[in-house]
Order: sequence, then C-alpha cells, then structure tokens
Amino acid sequence: MTATGGKVRSGWLTRINGAGHYRALTIYLLVVLAHWIEHFVQAVQIYVFDVPRPQARGVLGEPFPFLISSELLHVLYAIYMLVGLALLRRAFSGEARTWWTAALIIQAWHFFEHALLTAQAWTGSNLAGRPVPTSILQLAIARVETHLIYNIIVLIPLLTAISLHWFRRDGRNAGTPPCTCATHFVSS
Repeated sequence: MTATGGKVRSGWLTRINGAGHYRALTIYLLVVLAHWIEHFVQAVQIYVFDVPRPQARGVLGEPFPFLISSELLHVLYAIYMLVGLALLRRAFSGEARTWWTAALIIQAWHFFEHALLTAQAWTGSNLAGRPVPTSILQLAIARVETHLIYNIIVLIPLLTAISLHWFRRDGRNAGTPPCTCATHFVSS
C-alpha cells in the first residue's frame, strides 16, 4: 500500500513497463526488425535478382522452406506483434503513446488478416474462390507486396514511438512505474 492508500502494482507486467522496459522493448524491437528484414530480402530477391516468387524465400526461408508456407508461423508472429504492442504500451506516454497506439491499431488489422489466412488454410475454403488462402488486401495486391506493406505501415509508427520514447523525455505518466529508457540516451 502507498501512503495514499492505493495499491502498489508489482509483477512482470510492471517490470517490463518500468525498470525492465528498455530491455523488453529492445528484445521486442530486434525480433520485429528481423521479421521486417525477411520481407525486405524477399522483395529484393524478386525485384533485384529476378528470383521467381515461389523461390523467393528470404533469409530463413532458404534453409527452412516450410517457414514461408506455414500460415501458423505467420499468425503466431502476428500474435507476438499484437501482444507485444499491448503489453509494452503502459510505459509510453504523450506523443510516443499516440504513435505506439497507432501501431497497435494497424497491427490489430494485420492480425485479423493473418487469422483470415490461417482459417482459410485450415478449412480449405479460400476467399473469393482463390486457389490459395487470400487476405482482403491481397484481392488487390500480390502477397509478397501485401506483407511488406503491412510490415512497413506497422513499423513506421512503432519506430516513431520508440524514437520519441528513447530520445526525449515525453512526460512519463505519473501513474506508471518509472521507465528508465530515456536515461540510456537523454542526459538529465
């Protein structure tokens, strides 16, 4: 209990949004960037090296081709992104929180699209009678480009939020545990 009679929050959620936020956010960001690089490499394989789409597998897809065709892997990553955005949000405030929330909302739609793809893969009933599982955006844009676009439009607000959070003190919320992220970059 605090002096005002309020309960003090404790536990892992408080840690990852308090003293452990910098570490949790760094780990989260590294996984996100690695995933984005996979999509970027796949696009480079197609557009720069003229690799046929079915053979353009990215970095991990070359030694592990089943990774590219696994809807389950993609939906699990979409869940990782969504859960990470939700769990790490508490430590953000001000303009950084606005950008983080934008990334969360976009990722919620991205997750819906992956859930739709997974449901089609499991049921064998594809959207619009297509021969393969198809997302809504894929009705207009090819799959590789769709995934690259989704990952870019989530990455932009995510990186903006992290930059604001790490490189300036943006009025940390009084009700949240003290986050030490800015102390790594901004002097007092």
